[in-house]
Amino acid sequence: MKMENKDITRMYSMILTLGLMVGMTGCANVEQVSDSTDGTKVAEETTVEETSAAQGANDNESDSRESNQTADDGFIKKEDIKINETISNSTGGGHAIEVDGKEESYSNVAVTKNGEADGDEADFYGENSAVFATNKATLNLNSITVDTNGTHANAVFSYGEGTTVNISDSYIYTSGNCSGGLMTTGGGMMNANNLTILTDGNSSAAIRSDRGGGTVTVTKGSYTTNGTGSPAIYSTADITVNDATLTSTASQGIVVEGQNSVTLNNVILNADNNKKNSDKSDYYQAVMIYQSMSGDADKGTAAFTMKDGKITNKNGDIFFVNNTVATIDLNNVTISNEDKDGIFLRAQAAGWGNEGSNGGNVTLNATEQTIDGDIVVDSVSTLNIYLKDSSTFTGAINTNKDGGAVYVELTSGSVWNLTADSYIASLTCDSDSINLNGHKLYVDGKEYSSGTKSVGTSVEANITTKSDKNSANSNESSTDSGKAKKSDSSSSTDSGKTKKSGSSSSTDSSKAKKSDSSSSNNGSSSDGTHKRPDKKPNKKPDDNKSSDNSDNSKAGSNSDDNKTKKLHQMNDEGK
Repeated sequence: MKMENKDITRMYSMILTLGLMVGMTGCANVEQVSDSTDGTKVAEETTVEETSAAQGANDNESDSRESNQTADDGFIKKEDIKINETISNSTGGGHAIEVDGKEESYSNVAVTKNGEADGDEADFYGENSAVFATNKATLNLNSITVDTNGTHANAVFSYGEGTTVNISDSYIYTSGNCSGGLMTTGGGMMNANNLTILTDGNSSAAIRSDRGGGTVTVTKGSYTTNGTGSPAIYSTADITVNDATLTSTASQGIVVEGQNSVTLNNVILNADNNKKNSDKSDYYQAVMIYQSMSGDADKGTAAFTMKDGKITNKNGDIFFVNNTVATIDLNNVTISNEDKDGIFLRAQAAGWGNEGSNGGNVTLNATEQTIDGDIVVDSVSTLNIYLKDSSTFTGAINTNKDGGAVYVELTSGSVWNLTADSYIASLTCDSDSINLNGHKLYVDGKEYSSGTKSVGTSVEANITTKSDKNSANSNESSTDSGKAKKSDSSSSTDSGKTKKSGSSSSTDSSKAKKSDSSSSNNGSSSDGTHKRPDKKPNKKPDDNKSSDNSDNSKAGSNSDDNKTKKLHQMNDEGK
Protein backbone atom coordinates (compact mmCIF):
# COMPACT_ATOMS: atom_id res chain seq x y z
CA MET A 1 0.00 0.00 0.00
CA LYS A 2 1.51 3.32 -1.01
CA MET A 3 2.21 5.71 1.87
CA GLU A 4 0.78 9.22 1.49
CA ASN A 5 3.21 12.14 1.30
CA LYS A 6 1.85 13.56 4.52
CA ASP A 7 2.50 10.31 6.35
CA ILE A 8 6.07 10.22 5.06
CA THR A 9 6.60 13.77 6.24
CA ARG A 10 5.25 12.96 9.67
CA MET A 11 7.44 9.89 10.00
CA TYR A 12 10.53 11.90 9.03
CA SER A 13 9.59 14.56 11.60
CA MET A 14 9.30 11.94 14.34
CA ILE A 15 12.72 10.49 13.54
CA LEU A 16 14.31 13.93 13.42
CA THR A 17 12.73 14.99 16.72
CA LEU A 18 13.88 11.80 18.42
CA GLY A 19 17.42 12.41 17.19
CA LEU A 20 17.40 15.95 18.56
CA MET A 21 16.15 14.82 21.96
CA VAL A 22 18.76 12.08 22.24
CA GLY A 23 21.49 14.55 21.30
CA MET A 24 20.54 17.21 23.83
CA THR A 25 23.18 18.13 26.37
CA GLY A 26 23.13 20.00 29.63
CA CYS A 27 23.06 23.81 29.74
CA ALA A 28 26.78 24.03 30.49
CA ASN A 29 27.63 22.73 27.04
CA VAL A 30 24.88 24.75 25.47
CA GLU A 31 26.17 27.99 27.01
CA GLN A 32 29.69 27.27 25.82
CA VAL A 33 28.58 27.22 22.20
CA SER A 34 25.90 29.91 22.42
CA ASP A 35 28.44 32.76 22.27
CA SER A 36 29.36 31.75 18.74
CA THR A 37 25.85 32.56 17.59
CA ASP A 38 25.54 35.92 19.35
CA GLY A 39 27.65 37.73 16.77
CA THR A 40 25.64 36.40 13.85
CA LYS A 41 22.21 37.67 14.80
CA VAL A 42 20.14 38.76 11.84
CA ALA A 43 17.39 41.30 11.63
CA GLU A 44 14.07 40.36 13.19
CA GLU A 45 11.94 38.14 11.00
CA THR A 46 8.35 38.20 12.23
CA THR A 47 5.66 36.94 9.90
CA VAL A 48 1.88 36.65 10.02
CA GLU A 49 0.38 33.86 7.91
CA GLU A 50 -3.04 32.52 7.09
CA THR A 51 -4.75 29.76 9.08
CA SER A 52 -4.04 27.02 6.55
CA ALA A 53 -0.29 27.68 6.60
CA ALA A 54 -0.26 27.70 10.38
CA GLN A 55 -2.00 24.39 10.68
CA GLY A 56 0.26 22.82 8.07
CA ALA A 57 3.41 23.90 9.88
CA ASN A 58 2.14 22.53 13.17
CA ASP A 59 0.95 19.15 11.87
CA ASN A 60 4.46 17.82 11.46
CA GLU A 61 5.35 18.62 15.06
CA SER A 62 2.26 17.56 16.99
CA ASP A 63 2.33 13.83 16.23
CA SER A 64 5.89 13.36 17.51
CA ARG A 65 4.98 14.91 20.86
CA GLU A 66 1.68 13.18 21.44
CA SER A 67 3.25 10.29 23.36
CA ASN A 68 4.75 12.71 25.89
CA GLN A 69 1.52 14.49 26.70
CA THR A 70 -0.54 13.66 29.73
CA ALA A 71 -3.14 10.99 29.07
CA ASP A 72 -5.94 12.87 30.82
CA ASP A 73 -8.38 13.84 28.08
CA GLY A 74 -9.75 16.59 30.30
CA PHE A 75 -6.71 18.79 29.61
CA ILE A 76 -6.55 21.11 26.65
CA LYS A 77 -4.80 19.76 23.56
CA LYS A 78 -3.11 21.63 20.78
CA GLU A 79 -5.71 20.55 18.26
CA ASP A 80 -8.47 21.93 20.49
CA ILE A 81 -7.36 25.49 19.75
CA LYS A 82 -8.62 27.23 16.62
CA ILE A 83 -5.79 29.13 14.96
CA ASN A 84 -6.44 32.19 12.76
CA GLU A 85 -2.85 33.31 12.23
CA THR A 86 0.76 32.48 13.01
CA ILE A 87 3.37 34.83 14.42
CA SER A 88 6.93 33.57 14.08
CA ASN A 89 10.40 34.75 14.96
CA SER A 90 13.76 33.13 14.23
CA THR A 91 16.08 35.92 15.38
CA GLY A 92 18.58 35.00 18.08
CA GLY A 93 17.38 36.92 21.14
CA GLY A 94 14.24 38.23 19.45
CA HIS A 95 10.55 37.74 20.24
CA ALA A 96 7.53 36.73 18.22
CA ILE A 97 5.31 38.90 20.41
CA GLU A 98 6.71 41.79 22.48
CA VAL A 99 4.62 44.21 24.52
CA ASP A 100 6.44 47.14 26.13
CA GLY A 101 4.65 49.49 28.52
CA LYS A 102 1.14 49.15 27.10
CA GLU A 103 -1.82 46.76 27.04
CA GLU A 104 -2.31 44.31 24.18
CA SER A 105 -4.39 41.17 23.61
CA TYR A 106 -3.94 38.13 21.36
CA SER A 107 -6.24 35.18 20.75
CA ASN A 108 -6.40 32.22 18.38
CA VAL A 109 -2.77 32.73 17.42
CA ALA A 110 -0.01 30.15 16.86
CA VAL A 111 3.33 31.51 18.10
CA THR A 112 6.56 29.85 16.98
CA LYS A 113 10.09 30.76 18.04
CA ASN A 114 13.54 29.56 16.97
CA GLY A 115 16.91 31.01 17.92
CA GLU A 116 19.47 31.11 20.72
CA ALA A 117 20.40 33.56 23.49
CA ASP A 118 22.89 34.07 26.30
CA GLY A 119 21.83 32.58 29.63
CA ASP A 120 21.83 35.83 31.64
CA GLU A 121 19.88 37.85 29.12
CA ALA A 122 17.34 35.11 28.51
CA ASP A 123 16.81 33.88 32.06
CA PHE A 124 16.84 37.25 33.84
CA TYR A 125 15.54 39.69 31.25
CA GLY A 126 13.56 37.72 28.69
CA GLU A 127 15.71 37.71 25.58
CA ASN A 128 14.76 35.02 23.08
CA SER A 129 11.39 34.27 24.67
CA ALA A 130 8.56 33.66 22.25
CA VAL A 131 6.18 35.99 24.06
CA PHE A 132 7.57 38.85 26.15
CA ALA A 133 5.98 41.61 28.25
CA THR A 134 7.87 44.30 30.15
CA ASN A 135 7.86 47.87 31.51
CA LYS A 136 4.47 47.68 33.26
CA ALA A 137 2.75 46.22 30.25
CA THR A 138 -0.45 44.17 30.44
CA LEU A 139 -0.61 41.27 27.99
CA ASN A 140 -3.76 39.18 27.61
CA LEU A 141 -3.47 35.83 25.84
CA ASN A 142 -6.36 33.48 25.14
CA SER A 143 -6.59 30.29 23.07
CA ILE A 144 -3.06 30.44 21.70
CA THR A 145 -0.35 27.86 21.05
CA VAL A 146 3.34 28.53 21.69
CA ASP A 147 6.16 26.37 20.32
CA THR A 148 9.84 27.16 20.89
CA ASN A 149 12.89 25.37 19.55
CA GLY A 150 16.32 26.50 20.76
CA THR A 151 18.25 26.92 23.96
CA HIS A 152 17.14 29.65 26.36
CA ALA A 153 13.88 29.96 24.44
CA ASN A 154 11.29 30.46 27.17
CA ALA A 155 7.70 30.45 25.97
CA VAL A 156 5.84 33.22 27.83
CA PHE A 157 7.84 35.76 29.87
CA SER A 158 6.72 38.48 32.32
CA TYR A 159 9.50 40.85 33.36
CA GLY A 160 9.51 43.76 35.82
CA GLU A 161 7.33 45.19 38.56
CA GLY A 162 3.97 46.34 37.28
CA THR A 163 4.08 43.96 34.31
CA THR A 164 1.19 41.49 34.09
CA VAL A 165 0.63 38.57 31.74
CA ASN A 166 -2.77 36.88 31.71
CA ILE A 167 -2.95 33.65 29.71
CA SER A 168 -5.81 31.15 29.48
CA ASP A 169 -7.01 28.10 27.55
CA SER A 170 -3.69 27.67 25.75
CA TYR A 171 -1.07 25.08 24.83
CA ILE A 172 2.70 25.53 25.27
CA TYR A 173 5.55 23.31 24.13
CA THR A 174 9.31 23.93 24.45
CA SER A 175 11.84 21.46 23.06
CA GLY A 176 15.22 23.03 23.84
CA ASN A 177 17.35 23.15 26.99
CA CYS A 178 16.89 26.03 29.44
CA SER A 179 13.45 26.82 28.01
CA GLY A 180 10.65 27.18 30.54
CA GLY A 181 6.95 27.31 29.86
CA LEU A 182 5.87 30.27 32.00
CA MET A 183 8.75 32.53 33.13
CA THR A 184 8.53 35.40 35.64
CA THR A 185 11.40 37.63 36.85
CA GLY A 186 12.14 41.10 38.18
CA GLY A 187 8.92 41.33 40.18
CA GLY A 188 6.57 40.61 37.28
CA MET A 189 3.13 38.98 37.55
CA MET A 190 1.84 35.92 35.71
CA ASN A 191 -1.77 34.69 35.84
CA ALA A 192 -2.51 31.43 34.03
CA ASN A 193 -5.73 29.46 33.71
CA ASN A 194 -6.37 26.08 32.08
CA LEU A 195 -3.09 25.55 30.24
CA THR A 196 -1.33 22.47 28.98
CA ILE A 197 2.44 22.93 29.17
CA LEU A 198 4.97 20.35 28.05
CA THR A 199 8.76 20.85 28.14
CA ASP A 200 11.25 18.30 26.81
CA GLY A 201 14.57 20.10 27.36
CA ASN A 202 16.94 19.94 30.32
CA SER A 203 16.64 22.71 32.92
CA SER A 204 13.21 23.67 31.60
CA ALA A 205 10.59 23.97 34.30
CA ALA A 206 6.97 24.25 33.22
CA ILE A 207 6.39 27.06 35.73
CA ARG A 208 9.62 28.93 36.22
CA SER A 209 11.07 32.07 37.81
CA ASP A 210 14.53 33.56 38.22
CA ARG A 211 16.28 36.62 39.64
CA GLY A 212 13.91 39.23 41.01
CA GLY A 213 11.03 36.79 41.30
CA GLY A 214 7.47 38.01 41.23
CA THR A 215 3.98 36.61 41.74
CA VAL A 216 2.59 33.66 39.78
CA THR A 217 -0.93 32.24 40.03
CA VAL A 218 -1.87 29.14 38.06
CA THR A 219 -5.33 27.56 38.04
CA LYS A 220 -6.30 24.26 36.39
CA GLY A 221 -4.48 22.51 33.59
CA SER A 222 -1.56 20.12 33.13
CA TYR A 223 2.13 21.00 33.52
CA THR A 224 4.63 18.30 32.52
CA THR A 225 8.43 18.23 32.24
CA ASN A 226 10.56 15.49 30.68
CA GLY A 227 14.08 16.88 30.92
CA THR A 228 16.83 16.44 33.49
CA GLY A 229 16.84 19.28 36.01
CA SER A 230 13.33 20.32 35.01
CA PRO A 231 10.92 20.42 37.96
CA ALA A 232 7.30 21.19 37.25
CA ILE A 233 7.83 24.34 39.37
CA TYR A 234 11.08 26.16 40.11
CA SER A 235 10.37 29.05 42.45
CA THR A 236 12.37 32.15 43.20
CA ALA A 237 9.01 33.90 43.46
CA ASP A 238 5.66 33.49 45.21
CA ILE A 239 3.89 30.82 43.19
CA THR A 240 0.36 29.52 43.83
CA VAL A 241 -1.21 26.64 41.90
CA ASN A 242 -4.86 25.61 42.22
CA ASP A 243 -6.70 22.51 40.96
CA ALA A 244 -3.97 21.47 38.52
CA THR A 245 -1.80 18.44 37.73
CA LEU A 246 1.99 18.77 37.95
CA THR A 247 4.25 16.04 36.59
CA SER A 248 8.04 15.71 36.39
CA THR A 249 9.56 12.61 34.81
CA ALA A 250 13.29 13.24 35.42
CA SER A 251 13.51 15.84 38.19
CA GLN A 252 12.04 17.00 41.46
CA GLY A 253 8.42 17.97 41.20
CA ILE A 254 8.93 21.24 43.10
CA VAL A 255 12.01 23.33 43.94
CA VAL A 256 11.84 26.41 46.18
CA GLU A 257 14.93 28.58 46.50
CA GLY A 258 15.54 31.14 49.25
CA GLN A 259 12.93 33.44 50.74
CA ASN A 260 10.21 32.41 48.32
CA SER A 261 7.15 30.18 48.33
CA VAL A 262 5.07 27.56 46.58
CA THR A 263 1.44 27.08 47.58
CA LEU A 264 -0.57 24.16 46.17
CA ASN A 265 -4.34 23.90 46.63
CA ASN A 266 -6.00 20.64 45.57
CA VAL A 267 -3.11 19.84 43.24
CA ILE A 268 -1.95 16.43 42.00
CA LEU A 269 1.85 16.29 42.06
CA ASN A 270 3.60 13.35 40.36
CA ALA A 271 7.38 13.36 40.75
CA ASP A 272 10.01 10.97 39.43
CA ASN A 273 13.42 12.43 40.31
CA ASN A 274 15.76 9.89 38.72
CA LYS A 275 18.54 11.93 37.08
CA LYS A 276 20.99 14.52 38.38
CA ASN A 277 22.58 17.64 36.93
CA SER A 278 24.65 18.22 40.06
CA ASP A 279 26.93 16.26 42.36
CA LYS A 280 26.04 18.40 45.38
CA SER A 281 23.64 15.85 46.89
CA ASP A 282 23.38 12.07 46.87
CA TYR A 283 19.62 12.00 47.25
CA TYR A 284 16.53 12.18 45.09
CA GLN A 285 13.32 13.84 46.25
CA ALA A 286 9.89 15.10 45.22
CA VAL A 287 10.20 18.53 46.87
CA MET A 288 13.50 20.34 47.41
CA ILE A 289 13.84 23.55 49.46
CA TYR A 290 17.24 25.22 49.59
CA GLN A 291 19.40 28.33 49.17
CA SER A 292 21.93 28.23 46.34
CA MET A 293 24.02 31.27 47.42
CA SER A 294 23.87 32.46 43.80
CA GLY A 295 22.21 35.80 44.53
CA ASP A 296 19.02 34.90 42.67
CA ALA A 297 16.91 34.56 45.81
CA ASP A 298 16.90 36.52 49.08
CA LYS A 299 18.05 34.69 52.17
CA GLY A 300 15.22 34.00 54.59
CA THR A 301 12.49 31.51 55.28
CA ALA A 302 11.34 29.47 52.32
CA ALA A 303 7.78 28.16 52.36
CA PHE A 304 5.97 25.16 50.91
CA THR A 305 2.24 24.96 51.62
CA MET A 306 -0.14 22.28 50.41
CA LYS A 307 -3.81 21.76 51.20
CA ASP A 308 -5.77 18.74 49.92
CA GLY A 309 -4.56 17.11 46.74
CA LYS A 310 -1.99 14.35 46.39
CA ILE A 311 1.78 13.83 46.15
CA THR A 312 3.00 10.66 44.44
CA ASN A 313 6.76 10.14 44.56
CA LYS A 314 8.41 7.50 42.39
CA ASN A 315 12.00 7.71 43.66
CA GLY A 316 13.79 8.91 46.77
CA ASP A 317 12.45 11.09 49.57
CA ILE A 318 9.39 13.29 49.78
CA PHE A 319 11.05 16.44 51.18
CA PHE A 320 14.68 17.61 51.24
CA VAL A 321 15.69 20.87 52.99
CA ASN A 322 19.22 22.21 52.76
CA ASN A 323 21.07 25.46 53.54
CA THR A 324 17.97 27.43 54.48
CA VAL A 325 15.23 27.98 57.04
CA ALA A 326 12.00 26.49 55.72
CA THR A 327 8.38 26.15 56.72
CA ILE A 328 6.34 23.23 55.39
CA ASP A 329 2.56 23.35 55.94
CA LEU A 330 0.51 20.26 55.09
CA ASN A 331 -3.26 20.01 55.48
CA ASN A 332 -5.12 16.85 54.49
CA VAL A 333 -2.71 15.92 51.70
CA THR A 334 -2.54 12.31 50.46
CA ILE A 335 1.15 11.40 50.26
CA SER A 336 2.38 8.23 48.60
CA ASN A 337 6.04 7.28 48.35
CA GLU A 338 6.52 4.36 45.96
CA ASP A 339 10.22 4.07 46.86
CA LYS A 340 10.37 1.69 49.83
CA ASP A 341 13.82 3.04 50.72
CA GLY A 342 12.77 6.67 50.56
CA ILE A 343 12.00 8.69 53.67
CA PHE A 344 9.49 11.42 54.40
CA LEU A 345 11.79 14.32 55.30
CA ARG A 346 15.54 14.84 55.10
CA ALA A 347 17.00 18.03 56.62
CA GLN A 348 20.66 17.76 55.85
CA ALA A 349 23.78 19.58 54.67
CA ALA A 350 24.79 19.20 51.05
CA GLY A 351 26.97 21.12 48.60
CA TRP A 352 25.48 24.59 49.05
CA GLY A 353 26.42 27.18 51.67
CA ASN A 354 29.07 27.25 54.39
CA GLU A 355 30.13 24.08 56.09
CA GLY A 356 28.76 23.87 59.62
CA SER A 357 25.77 26.15 59.02
CA ASN A 358 24.32 24.82 55.78
CA GLY A 359 21.84 22.32 57.11
CA GLY A 360 18.08 22.40 56.78
CA ASN A 361 16.16 24.19 59.54
CA VAL A 362 12.55 23.14 59.25
CA THR A 363 9.23 23.97 60.86
CA LEU A 364 6.71 21.32 59.79
CA ASN A 365 3.03 22.00 60.50
CA ALA A 366 0.70 19.05 59.92
CA THR A 367 -3.07 19.58 60.18
CA GLU A 368 -5.46 16.65 59.70
CA GLN A 369 -2.48 15.02 58.06
CA THR A 370 -1.21 11.45 57.74
CA ILE A 371 2.58 11.12 57.54
CA ASP A 372 4.28 7.80 56.77
CA GLY A 373 8.03 7.52 56.63
CA ASP A 374 11.13 8.28 58.63
CA ILE A 375 12.68 11.66 59.29
CA VAL A 376 16.42 12.37 59.23
CA VAL A 377 17.85 15.59 60.69
CA ASP A 378 21.64 15.81 60.58
CA SER A 379 23.90 17.45 63.15
CA VAL A 380 23.84 20.91 61.51
CA SER A 381 20.07 20.88 60.97
CA THR A 382 16.99 21.32 63.17
CA LEU A 383 13.31 20.40 63.09
CA ASN A 384 10.20 21.60 64.91
CA ILE A 385 7.24 19.40 63.99
CA TYR A 386 3.70 20.31 65.06
CA LEU A 387 1.07 17.58 64.64
CA LYS A 388 -2.44 19.01 65.08
CA ASP A 389 -6.11 18.12 64.64
CA SER A 390 -5.87 14.32 64.74
CA SER A 391 -2.77 14.09 62.57
CA THR A 392 -0.87 10.81 62.53
CA PHE A 393 2.85 10.26 62.12
CA THR A 394 4.04 6.70 61.55
CA GLY A 395 7.80 6.54 61.44
CA ALA A 396 11.04 7.14 63.31
CA ILE A 397 13.23 10.19 63.85
CA ASN A 398 17.05 10.10 63.84
CA THR A 399 17.48 6.41 64.46
CA ASN A 400 21.27 6.81 64.31
CA LYS A 401 21.31 8.91 67.53
CA ASP A 402 23.67 11.49 66.07
CA GLY A 403 21.27 13.95 64.48
CA GLY A 404 20.43 17.57 65.15
CA ALA A 405 17.92 18.98 67.59
CA VAL A 406 14.29 17.96 67.02
CA TYR A 407 11.16 19.14 68.84
CA VAL A 408 7.90 17.20 68.46
CA GLU A 409 4.51 18.59 69.55
CA LEU A 410 1.31 16.53 69.35
CA THR A 411 -2.02 18.20 70.13
CA SER A 412 -5.77 17.76 69.56
CA GLY A 413 -5.77 13.98 69.30
CA SER A 414 -2.64 13.61 67.15
CA VAL A 415 -0.60 10.42 67.45
CA TRP A 416 2.97 9.30 66.77
CA ASN A 417 3.39 5.59 65.96
CA LEU A 418 7.06 4.65 66.30
CA THR A 419 8.56 2.20 63.82
CA ALA A 420 12.08 2.23 65.28
CA ASP A 421 14.03 3.75 68.18
CA SER A 422 14.01 7.52 67.90
CA TYR A 423 16.03 10.39 69.36
CA ILE A 424 14.71 13.93 69.81
CA ALA A 425 15.58 16.97 71.93
CA SER A 426 12.17 18.00 73.28
CA LEU A 427 8.57 16.75 73.35
CA THR A 428 5.09 18.07 74.05
CA CYS A 429 2.33 15.45 74.10
CA ASP A 430 -0.65 14.06 75.98
CA SER A 431 -0.42 10.76 77.82
CA ASP A 432 -1.98 8.87 74.89
CA SER A 433 -0.11 10.58 72.05
CA ILE A 434 2.82 8.17 71.69
CA ASN A 435 2.58 4.53 70.61
CA LEU A 436 6.02 3.04 71.16
CA ASN A 437 5.18 -0.29 69.50
CA GLY A 438 8.04 -1.99 71.32
CA HIS A 439 10.57 0.69 70.39
CA LYS A 440 12.27 3.31 72.53
CA LEU A 441 11.96 7.08 72.38
CA TYR A 442 14.75 9.17 73.86
CA VAL A 443 14.02 12.80 74.74
CA ASP A 444 17.13 14.86 75.48
CA GLY A 445 18.97 11.64 76.22
CA LYS A 446 16.35 10.23 78.59
CA GLU A 447 14.05 7.35 77.75
CA TYR A 448 10.41 8.32 77.46
CA SER A 449 7.93 6.29 79.51
CA SER A 450 4.81 5.08 77.75
CA GLY A 451 1.62 6.87 78.84
CA THR A 452 3.45 9.96 80.07
CA LYS A 453 2.36 13.51 79.39
CA SER A 454 5.22 15.81 78.42
CA VAL A 455 5.74 19.55 78.00
CA GLY A 456 8.72 20.80 76.04
CA THR A 457 9.96 23.79 74.07
CA SER A 458 10.88 24.31 70.45
CA VAL A 459 14.47 24.32 69.24
CA GLU A 460 16.24 27.19 67.53
CA ALA A 461 17.50 26.94 64.00
CA ASN A 462 21.20 26.24 63.58
CA ILE A 463 22.05 29.35 61.59
CA THR A 464 24.63 32.08 61.65
CA THR A 465 24.11 35.85 61.47
CA LYS A 466 27.73 36.58 60.61
CA SER A 467 28.11 38.13 57.16
CA ASP A 468 29.36 35.71 54.57
CA LYS A 469 31.85 37.88 52.71
CA ASN A 470 32.81 35.18 50.26
CA SER A 471 29.25 34.32 49.30
CA ALA A 472 28.02 35.03 45.81
CA ASN A 473 25.03 36.70 47.48
CA SER A 474 26.36 39.98 48.90
CA ASN A 475 22.99 40.91 50.37
CA GLU A 476 23.37 38.88 53.57
CA SER A 477 20.15 39.36 55.48
CA SER A 478 19.74 38.81 59.19
CA THR A 479 18.34 35.37 59.88
CA ASP A 480 17.22 35.90 63.47
CA SER A 481 13.62 36.36 62.36
CA GLY A 482 13.77 33.06 60.51
CA LYS A 483 14.35 30.94 63.60
CA ALA A 484 11.81 28.22 64.13
CA LYS A 485 9.65 29.06 67.14
CA LYS A 486 6.84 27.39 69.00
CA SER A 487 3.52 29.12 68.61
CA ASP A 488 1.29 27.75 71.38
CA SER A 489 -1.80 26.24 69.79
CA SER A 490 -1.58 28.03 66.47
CA SER A 491 0.69 27.42 63.54
CA SER A 492 4.29 28.18 64.30
CA THR A 493 4.70 29.78 60.91
CA ASP A 494 3.05 33.01 62.04
CA SER A 495 5.97 33.92 64.27
CA GLY A 496 8.76 31.99 62.64
CA LYS A 497 8.25 32.80 59.01
CA THR A 498 10.01 35.64 57.19
CA LYS A 499 7.95 35.72 54.02
CA LYS A 500 8.76 37.58 50.87
CA SER A 501 6.06 40.13 50.18
CA GLY A 502 3.92 39.78 47.09
CA SER A 503 5.63 40.87 43.93
CA SER A 504 7.86 43.51 45.41
CA SER A 505 11.56 42.98 45.12
CA SER A 506 12.76 46.56 45.03
CA THR A 507 14.39 46.36 48.45
CA ASP A 508 16.85 43.71 47.38
CA SER A 509 19.98 45.61 46.42
CA SER A 510 21.70 42.45 45.24
CA LYS A 511 19.26 41.80 42.43
CA ALA A 512 20.36 43.20 39.07
CA LYS A 513 17.27 44.74 37.50
CA LYS A 514 16.37 47.19 34.78
CA SER A 515 14.79 50.45 35.86
CA ASP A 516 11.13 50.50 34.88
CA SER A 517 11.35 54.21 34.18
CA SER A 518 14.33 53.94 31.86
CA SER A 519 13.16 53.73 28.28
CA SER A 520 16.69 53.22 27.06
CA ASN A 521 16.89 49.94 28.94
CA ASN A 522 13.41 48.65 28.34
CA GLY A 523 12.85 49.40 24.68
CA SER A 524 13.55 47.25 21.70
CA SER A 525 16.65 47.57 19.58
CA SER A 526 16.46 47.90 15.83
CA ASP A 527 16.91 44.16 15.33
CA GLY A 528 13.99 43.31 17.57
CA THR A 529 16.03 42.03 20.51
CA HIS A 530 15.37 43.26 24.01
CA LYS A 531 18.09 45.50 25.39
CA ARG A 532 19.89 44.40 28.51
CA PRO A 533 20.34 46.74 31.52
CA ASP A 534 23.42 48.92 31.87
CA LYS A 535 24.62 46.63 34.65
CA LYS A 536 25.25 43.02 33.78
CA PRO A 537 24.08 40.61 36.48
CA ASN A 538 26.50 38.82 38.73
CA LYS A 539 27.51 35.45 37.34
CA LYS A 540 26.35 32.38 39.21
CA PRO A 541 28.41 29.32 40.09
CA ASP A 542 28.22 26.34 37.75
CA ASP A 543 27.13 23.15 39.48
CA ASN A 544 28.47 21.00 36.70
CA LYS A 545 31.99 22.25 37.45
CA SER A 546 31.69 21.89 41.21
CA SER A 547 34.22 19.71 43.00
CA ASP A 548 31.69 18.64 45.63
CA ASN A 549 30.99 14.91 45.34
CA SER A 550 28.75 14.00 48.24
CA ASP A 551 26.05 15.26 50.54
CA ASN A 552 28.27 15.65 53.59
CA SER A 553 31.97 15.27 52.89
CA LYS A 554 32.48 18.68 51.26
CA ALA A 555 29.45 20.57 52.39
CA GLY A 556 29.49 23.79 50.47
CA SER A 557 32.82 25.62 50.74
CA ASN A 558 32.70 29.26 49.70
CA SER A 559 35.51 28.79 47.22
CA ASP A 560 33.42 26.34 45.24
CA ASP A 561 30.71 28.95 44.75
CA ASN A 562 33.17 31.63 43.66
CA LYS A 563 35.42 29.56 41.42
CA THR A 564 32.72 28.53 39.02
CA LYS A 565 30.24 30.23 36.74
CA LYS A 566 26.66 29.19 37.35
CA LEU A 567 24.17 28.10 34.76
CA HIS A 568 21.31 30.58 34.70
CA GLN A 569 18.52 28.09 34.93
CA MET A 570 17.18 25.25 37.01
CA ASN A 571 19.16 22.11 37.71
CA ASP A 572 17.63 19.01 39.27
CA GLU A 573 19.72 19.75 42.36
CA GLY A 574 19.13 23.46 42.13
CA LYS A 575 21.63 26.11 41.16
